[in-house]
Amino acid sequence: MDESIAGPHGRPECPPHLLPLRERVRGFLREHVLPWEDDLDGGDTARGADIRRKAKAAGLWGLPLPDELGGGALGLGDYAHIAEVEGSSDHGPSLLGSASLLDVNTLARHAAPAVRDRYAARLASGELAMCNAMTEPDVPGSDPTLVTTTATRRPDGTWLVTGRKWFVTGAGHAGLAAVLARTSGASGERDGLSVLLVPTGADGFEIVRELPVLGAGGQWEIALHGVTVPGDHVLGEPGRGLRVAGDRVRLGRLLRCLRWLGQAQRAYDLMCDRARARRTAAGRLGDLQHVQRHLFESLLSLRTTRPLVFEAVGRVEAGRDARTETALAKVAAARTLHEVTDAAVQVYGAEGLGPDTALPALLRAGRAARLLDGPDELHFGTVARRALG
Repeated sequence: MDESIAGPHGRPECPPHLLPLRERVRGFLREHVLPWEDDLDGGDTARGADIRRKAKAAGLWGLPLPDELGGGALGLGDYAHIAEVEGSSDHGPSLLGSASLLDVNTLARHAAPAVRDRYAARLASGELAMCNAMTEPDVPGSDPTLVTTTATRRPDGTWLVTGRKWFVTGAGHAGLAAVLARTSGASGERDGLSVLLVPTGADGFEIVRELPVLGAGGQWEIALHGVTVPGDHVLGEPGRGLRVAGDRVRLGRLLRCLRWLGQAQRAYDLMCDRARARRTAAGRLGDLQHVQRHLFESLLSLRTTRPLVFEAVGRVEAGRDARTETALAKVAAARTLHEVTDAAVQVYGAEGLGPDTALPALLRAGRAARLLDGPDELHFGTVARRALG
């Protein structure tokens, strides 16, 4: 895998003190995760549980989580270098326990102490999973003020939640759902939205169907038919849910960028392996100029995108405004994953479309990346307005 020259902390170059840990994570994925991706894609929960046990035994579980919750307590700047490697497989963050970082962070910042104490440790250990239910059928996901799901406060303090959500990642095995609902005000108003923690085992919570994305599972449609939610299960102040959701999305967007970098690097490595090993009547595939062009353009994309992502990481870690940097990083990382994987498929030929390499899954992830956490066009507009303002 391509390694950068060592440099100062907060830059895309991995600090020397993290290199051994990063190599341990890389070795764990190579030995215990990558060979079983097809089984894991097919929902082999026993295999997943076994890999999680091995990750805990190896001391690689929950590296960015607080130490009081059994994690490695890595700060964002340090964890970013590990997240790239973990994210080279879609299953990596879940199997190494870091996928709950967003949930644990959200509870720490916005949940009532009793709610945080009830759920945080279980999320960190992997005993409990949480999903994020924001978007809805027939409602543009780029404008959350238009959501139609409602939550009404009852005289006893509980909430009655009614609505429908879709493209909810992991809803099929989650025990909690963070649901964005309107609790006051009119459609289109920014105030009046709240995020509620809804237990998925509550009466009225329905898994409607799985929604395959380009043939792959993992996304779900859910319905809430008058679900009763405890009164203290609101995250943050009622009516200020967009702040909670925005806080979560900003960090989640950055973590996705790091994982997309790892997946793009994986596609690039596969392309290089193919270019070295494949021989034609004219000689080695990598000696052909059009193949060299694919390699050059892909490496250029990786080398120019990584600094953008780590600039955003540095600003977030320093507590600075990183909205522009994160938007730039998101578009660049999604584009890089898509373009590098597409180039790798082209170099592989028909084999790159079949089941014998990771490229089809990476290509699917790259195409979906341009819509996840806001479509490219949303970020074009927001960054341009800030630049002009």
